Amino acid sequence: MTNTGFNVLNNPFINKGTAFTADERKQFQIEGLLPPFVQTLDQQVEQTYAQYQMRDTDLAKRLFLMDIFNENRVLFYKLFSEHVNEFMPIVYDPTIADTIENYSRLFIDPQNAAYLSIDDPDNMEKTLKNAADGRDIKLIVVTDGEGILGIGDWGLQGVDISVGKLMVYTAAAGIDPKSVLPVVLDVGTNNQKLLDDDLYLGNRHERVRGDKYYAFVDKFVEIAEDTFPNMYLHFEDFGRDNAANILNKYKDKILTFNDDIQGTGIITLAGILGALNISKQKLTDQVYMSFGAGTAGAGITKRIFDAMVEEGLSEDEARKHFYLVDKQGLLFKDTEGLTPEQKPFARDRSEFSNADELTTLKAAMNAVHPSILVGTSTQPGTFTKEIIQDMAAHTDRPIIFPLSNPTKLAEATAEDLINWTDGKALVATGVPAAPVELNGVTYHIGQANNALVYPGLGLGALAVNAKLLSDGMINRAAHSLGGIVDPTEPGAAVLPPVSKLDVFSMTVANGVAEQAIEENLSDSKDGDKAVQQLKWTPEY
Repeated sequence: MTNTGFNVLNNPFINKGTAFTADERKQFQIEGLLPPFVQTLDQQVEQTYAQYQMRDTDLAKRLFLMDIFNENRVLFYKLFSEHVNEFMPIVYDPTIADTIENYSRLFIDPQNAAYLSIDDPDNMEKTLKNAADGRDIKLIVVTDGEGILGIGDWGLQGVDISVGKLMVYTAAAGIDPKSVLPVVLDVGTNNQKLLDDDLYLGNRHERVRGDKYYAFVDKFVEIAEDTFPNMYLHFEDFGRDNAANILNKYKDKILTFNDDIQGTGIITLAGILGALNISKQKLTDQVYMSFGAGTAGAGITKRIFDAMVEEGLSEDEARKHFYLVDKQGLLFKDTEGLTPEQKPFARDRSEFSNADELTTLKAAMNAVHPSILVGTSTQPGTFTKEIIQDMAAHTDRPIIFPLSNPTKLAEATAEDLINWTDGKALVATGVPAAPVELNGVTYHIGQANNALVYPGLGLGALAVNAKLLSDGMINRAAHSLGGIVDPTEPGAAVLPPVSKLDVFSMTVANGVAEQAIEENLSDSKDGDKAVQQLKWTPEY
């Protein structure tokens, strides 16, 4: 394709729209194809934001922003950078859930994604090269659409999560949008609503499982690594049966990251460290309960466990601090169907005189009295007033993180948790929450949003061309968020605000880059300099 005429105006990576100068219009043969006045980028941003404000629903606002994204990446990211706090819930969670559920019906533009079908594996290399279109790809976010947010299996429509995640990488950490590629592995869907929908754009069959599925994933990893050397491969929203298997297979071989297992763990650890910074308590004194023991719940538990071991506990001592509760209740060693990730934290029935009765969250809470309660259950309203007030009666500053999202799936609201505990609870939520006023104090609610961590993590690892993503680099990312919030302020949040996303993404990136160098996982000598050199800014 020649970079002249309408091809220029239809290429979002080079299109400037009305900002093309007179000389550029002549150079690209677009004279007369635009209104004559030459705008600055700032004028375009002002104009576009005014148009955005005219949309009256979050979904309409997101669809408008996607139009800008499809037309002009620099304008989109400049606008995003000036309204990060306002745009995050529009561009990403929770509004993105609506566009995923309706992706086929709303479809207008493929947004430079690669659609890889298990029914056509021989075209995989050609597809990836077609999607890259000569660009130097450094970052891929790939999904198979099985475990999307808290809304389940959405098949090919999950590609929107890959697009959205990459937007946050660029907006938060300055990853060059020309160097990223969203990918979906379409292996079918078990969502009958999609299979019955005449407009569904994905493969019309049930999900392929077992050896054929893993062979397809392996082929993708191999071809992607060969096609795009020095790439960072981010797995997103795979089902609980596959996510850990894939991560465990590749984490010691290539530079890869699973956000649901690792990212959620990092941000939850960062939030707990922030809460303990406020309460002046020690991590190794805490008793941790996870309500929800799937991919996210077990992944978070492992990250907190690793942090306790790092603080000086033996593995056996640390395990005594953890309890997993799932739909069948407290998980015991003889519970049927335990995953490899759950087994290390399953308890002995002999520890409890009433083990057979611990089949609900309430019963488990009464038996254990944890000081930390983290929810990844997608069971709305399950952190009841009775449960929370009993927890607060047994610990001075209970740490309570209802992380399930979108909003309709949250275990509790921040407002209820603050009110039920008279302001004692240290709260982070999985979705944005407004400040809570109580007895003259404004309680700021931290959002345990993976976006606080994963963009900087990726930028740091890429900047120094790290060979692997180590546990040390991951822990460094969590600890990098400390010190940003003043813990002495009444009502202080346990995590820094999303509004400062770009600032502390750089803090995380610098820490991760230096850690990679310290662990000899990089040949770079100066992490901070490498990060600055890689960072992209939206300007013409």
